[in-house]
Amino acid sequence: MAPLLQCLPLPAGLSELEAAALPENYFTVWSNVFVRGRLSGAETLLVQGGSSGIGVTAIQLAKALGHRVFATAGSAEKCRACEKYGAERGIDYKKEDFVEVTRDLTGGRGVDVILDMVAGDYVPRELTALAEDGRLVIIATLGGAKAQIDASLVMHRRLSITGSTLRVRPVAFKGELARQLHEHVWPLLAAGRVKPVIHQVFPAADAAQAHALMESGSHIGKIMLQW
Repeated sequence: MAPLLQCLPLPAGLSELEAAALPENYFTVWSNVFVRGRLSGAETLLVQGGSSGIGVTAIQLAKALGHRVFATAGSAEKCRACEKYGAERGIDYKKEDFVEVTRDLTGGRGVDVILDMVAGDYVPRELTALAEDGRLVIIATLGGAKAQIDASLVMHRRLSITGSTLRVRPVAFKGELARQLHEHVWPLLAAGRVKPVIHQVFPAADAAQAHALMESGSHIGKIMLQW
């Protein structure tokens, strides 16, 4: 049972299954990219892990709101998927250096906001990839929870390092996010400018297969269970 403040109406044109794919992704992206990361105006965004459920949401939403978006992914196929959903350039992190690519694409300036699901040894490289006054927002630690940074770079370029987890936040906070999503994002969903990306739907009885697919990392977008 969900608190009423956190609930949102079914967006026009979406099925119940599609709507079920929205909350975790859209609450997370809005809270971290647009509230904590303060992405605005003509600023640019780099999404690490762009082919994930969170990743394709961040790409679509930032693109729909007028931002240039770049994204990293682990194969040529996933990079093309990121571009399909609105990334200006998919960057294959197994073959390319995201620092060099994003600096080249921004004329040496760097990106304004990075949404990071990796952390670890990505962090010092991400600080190099940021523009002056840039913001690094960490939401997962797939690459490790510890990082060594150059504090002088943070000071000289006025960089911000932040992050969050949504699950432990109070109902009132999540309710305010829901209000903002309803105002700013639900109209984009109704207009078809952003949409849930569902890789595969499994019967609930096959949850173990769904977990295996998730662990394989071969999916693009959300993996759903249906009862």
